[in-house]
Amino acid sequence: MIQFVVRRLLLLIPVIIGILLITFIITRAVPGDLCVALMGEKATPAQCAAFRERWGLNDNILVQFGRYMGNIAQGDFGDSLQYHRPVTDILSERLPMTFELTVGAMIFSTFFGILLGVIAALRRNTIIDTFTMLVANTGVSMPVFWLGLMLEYVFALALKGTFLQLPPSGRLTPGLSLEPLTVAWHLQDMVGFPRFAINFLSNSVILNSLVTGNFSIFKDAVVHLILPALAVGTIPMATIARMTRSSLLDVLGQDYIRTAHAKGLAAPLVVRKHALRNALIPIVTVIGLETGALLSGAVLTETVFTLPGMGTALVSAIQARDYTVVQGFTVVIAIIFVLANLIVDLSYAYLDPRIRLE
Repeated sequence: MIQFVVRRLLLLIPVIIGILLITFIITRAVPGDLCVALMGEKATPAQCAAFRERWGLNDNILVQFGRYMGNIAQGDFGDSLQYHRPVTDILSERLPMTFELTVGAMIFSTFFGILLGVIAALRRNTIIDTFTMLVANTGVSMPVFWLGLMLEYVFALALKGTFLQLPPSGRLTPGLSLEPLTVAWHLQDMVGFPRFAINFLSNSVILNSLVTGNFSIFKDAVVHLILPALAVGTIPMATIARMTRSSLLDVLGQDYIRTAHAKGLAAPLVVRKHALRNALIPIVTVIGLETGALLSGAVLTETVFTLPGMGTALVSAIQARDYTVVQGFTVVIAIIFVLANLIVDLSYAYLDPRIRLE
């Protein structure tokens, strides 16, 4: 197992180099002048020449890539061309929001997706099966931005004044601030504690409020997260439900399941202990892929609900041709996907002892 993990982590290095090289070339191949995109149409040739010289854009692209890789090896993602700030600081500000949204969405989609899939499989070819699969197919078919707008209309306007009313946008109620949310212990005083981790914890409203015991802020942040999590988690929920039904039906037809029933074991025990666990392999794969995709940034959801996450920051950086931000975010997204796949692979051996990671 240890050798498998080490091999997968070592494989991460060429994957990141390849992704960086492709992203590096594509961002510079986009038509348009970076100087004009950032400084406006009124930028003079002298200003643009100074700008290119300052950021090393006059060098050969291979020289630029080699210099960038050298900085990456030292943990330096560079400074944003647009905001003149370290890319790691922008990441530490944007990633917590996307992380909170992803966790909320995956809790919702995994719980209800597996539940609906199990119900549909156990009630195969009945009206219950038809209804649950209709819900799943509807969930896959609805555009995220449309669903987000409909949720805002229903829960923020139609149900206004009732106990079901939910905030339509934002991270916290106006008037509440992140300023009083300081980490209970002084992490910055701890020798060697990464600055990125400190900023991540400080910018994560939910984690920070739990650490400091500020439960009023925690409750408000969770309430604001409900509608975005429902919107972005609907498609994964539908996918998980359909995969659960299909996989569970295959397992329920196996000989050992019939043997378990013939021995007199209770039906819920047979489903939970024997059938569902063996059916989880493809389900876990889907959950891992969906988690990685959501952590890369739910652009439409973040835009509809005015959330400062990775998706909106990445789109803004692409539009402004902010190379360093695009490349830094791309590295993080690649690492997230690889680690998500690694966790999925490791879970296979736990779920099915017959699988050996060799």
